[in-house]
Amino acid sequence: MIFKSLTSRVIVLSICLLVFGIGTFAFLTLRREQMQLVNSARESSELLLDTIERSLYNSMRHGNTEDVKVILEMVGQSENLVGVRIFHPHGVILKSSQSSEVGRVVDQHDFKLFLDNKREGVFTLDGHGEVLGMVKPIYNNRQCNLCHGAKSRIIGLLNVNYSLVETRRRIVELTKLFVMSTVAIIGFLSLAISLVMLKFVKKPLNQLAKNMARVEEGDLSVRMTPEGKDEIGRLIVSFDSMVDRLDRAKKELETYHFQQMERADRLASVGEMAAGIAHEIKNPLTGIAAAITVLKDDFAPDDGRALIIGEVLEQISRLDKTVNDLLFFGKPTVAEPTCTDINSALKKILIFASQHRGGKNIEKKLELAEDLPPVYVDPKQIQQVFLNLFLNAVQAMQSGGILTVSSSLAHVDGMDMVRVQVNDTGPGIPPQILEKIFTPFFTTKAQGTGLGLAISHRLIEQHGGRLSCVSQDGVGTTFSVELPAYCPSQDELEQAHLSAGIIG
Repeated sequence: MIFKSLTSRVIVLSICLLVFGIGTFAFLTLRREQMQLVNSARESSELLLDTIERSLYNSMRHGNTEDVKVILEMVGQSENLVGVRIFHPHGVILKSSQSSEVGRVVDQHDFKLFLDNKREGVFTLDGHGEVLGMVKPIYNNRQCNLCHGAKSRIIGLLNVNYSLVETRRRIVELTKLFVMSTVAIIGFLSLAISLVMLKFVKKPLNQLAKNMARVEEGDLSVRMTPEGKDEIGRLIVSFDSMVDRLDRAKKELETYHFQQMERADRLASVGEMAAGIAHEIKNPLTGIAAAITVLKDDFAPDDGRALIIGEVLEQISRLDKTVNDLLFFGKPTVAEPTCTDINSALKKILIFASQHRGGKNIEKKLELAEDLPPVYVDPKQIQQVFLNLFLNAVQAMQSGGILTVSSSLAHVDGMDMVRVQVNDTGPGIPPQILEKIFTPFFTTKAQGTGLGLAISHRLIEQHGGRLSCVSQDGVGTTFSVELPAYCPSQDELEQAHLSAGIIG
């Protein structure tokens, strides 16, 4: 869970980098210091060896062999020296700081250095621990020939054993010091980084997340005060700016929603009133139409008054359609859906729409897909929808054009939909008007009620479908109707088979 936090990952990664970087630096520094301590012991041993060699050379040149013994004993009193001796190339100790060693065989480690032609080596001596052994040959020069003859090139080997116990102790102390200081530095820096990350990153981010949760719940009064001008501070400023804009947008939306609710309430009242008025008008209007029809029969067809009465009847018919639209919009009838073949319905409706007086000069095309599944709709209501769309297309092409009606099977949101498109080659609908065409009582026609498309839109939605429109100026308009394809349930299929068996 801890590594799901960004700050925790940054802190852990920073600590790992600190441990690696400081640990590597401390290790290299410690190794260098250790090498310096060992080199210091080696340099001290070499210096001591050279000093002893010169002192012995002066004493032996004058034949003072007793002085050689004294010199070795004096030098051997040093705390860091385990032993100082001269041994024969055959391995026998000739002179030593410890008189008890004279005549014995030199330690195998020292003798091996001579045999391997090495000047120095580190090894462990019993009772003395780790020592640095150094061997330096004493060559037989002319001054030594008087006593040692000229046969042997090396007359002896000067051997010094320098104790490394103190050096190793200092190395251990130095290692402890480095380890403790490294751990302390890493711990201090890790704590400092953690505090900085927690205070300046995690705390503001947590506060920002809490405030965002409050905003998500709808509280837009949340504000934060940036403590700096860094990235977190700029993020907080952006957050406050975003909340301010959301608050203004919410207030504007509430105002707009309130206005729309008032408008909807007024429209509902107007609709109820219009439905009531239409109901009161419809019956007298029917009586007037019947009476005028009777009067029309009293005149000869070539009588001018018959033409006037015919015009009156046409206007009454238009008023009757308007009243019917108002009644349907105010109180829609209950749908009576059945399985309907949409292609057959479209053919019949198009024939009926062709009788319109404006449809004589319009070419009509049917592009119907075969084997379409049926739709479960009210045939009368669907006829009303498509008749309205066909008549609108015919009225839009007053100078002639092509009316194309096509059907197809489409897949929308994982559902099978039967799509019908009604396309005309009229002047098109301007964009500023296109978004209002489904609004009740909106019309651009001199004699329209503005309810045709609104009613059609409502009917298609009641059947679980969708009515949409696409239009281009000077090209034409296409209305698309999408209705769910009817898929009978298993019970319905079994019932149909049972009915077929009974009939058979």
